Amino acid sequence: MSIIATTKPAEDSGQRNSRHGDPVPARRKGRRVEPIFYLFLLPSLALFTLAITVPGVIGIFFSFTDSIGIGDWDFVGLTNYIAIFSDPAILQSYLFTFGFSTVTVVAVNVVAFLLAVGLTSRIRMKSALRTIFVIPMVVSGIIIAYVFNFLFSNSLPTLGSAAGIPWLEASLLANPDLAWVAIVLVTAWQAVPGSLLIYIAGLVAVPGDVYEAADLDGAGKVQQLLKITLPLVAGYVVINVILGFKGFLNAYDIIVGLTNGGPGTSTRSIAMTVIAGFNGGDYAYQMANATIFFVVAILISLVQLSLTRGRSAL
Repeated sequence: MSIIATTKPAEDSGQRNSRHGDPVPARRKGRRVEPIFYLFLLPSLALFTLAITVPGVIGIFFSFTDSIGIGDWDFVGLTNYIAIFSDPAILQSYLFTFGFSTVTVVAVNVVAFLLAVGLTSRIRMKSALRTIFVIPMVVSGIIIAYVFNFLFSNSLPTLGSAAGIPWLEASLLANPDLAWVAIVLVTAWQAVPGSLLIYIAGLVAVPGDVYEAADLDGAGKVQQLLKITLPLVAGYVVINVILGFKGFLNAYDIIVGLTNGGPGTSTRSIAMTVIAGFNGGDYAYQMANATIFFVVAILISLVQLSLTRGRSAL
């Protein structure tokens, strides 16, 4: 005897819901967006367009001219862009900016991570210490720069003379080979709190059971730090590195307050070079420089998207 199994043919558009008996549509329609949402979006879009997009497009247009910012102008094509790649002052500003940004990112993240580990451990007065370490973040960068300018120019040389330390007797800010070190120190001093808060958030989110299991397995504190903590907060490390690098590329106020780009042009950043050119009548030339810098920032943003796509914070 044979048994013949029969199956009920599936209906394409008239399938019945097993619970309610209602037909299930073959394709779900997209939700209709209420017009009121566009109304709320319109003011922000208009302000962004008028304040950023339109001036940016105008600036890119004038980068292909010989304009000085006012008066008549003529098209010069790619002349400004070609001249930039052979301008030693421009190349020096790019070299300094990228070198400074790289060193500062490393310093900030190492210090912020170690502080975060300490401030999330079992120590007393954690809340008070966190508040103290966050204070530099809320102080204006130009104020911080002028305060440290006085320290580097007066206090440290006096201390160096009294202690008989030759390299401290002169201001670091006047030394073309060491001025960048002072800028890194001051910038890191202000930037550490922001990265610190992100790392604290990441470390607090790590389950305590993981460390308890590691203790039972005999793992020491250094092993737990390297084999457990760092891998689990890798997403936060990526976020801090990318945000820090993008922020330091636009360094301006602290450098102005400390060295004003000196000695000579040894610590002049890209932003300082562009603004100095605007004030000096080199509008079109520095607009081409700003356009190149904009493209670099876009490339960094694309790297950021590729690194963070599909990666959760923890």
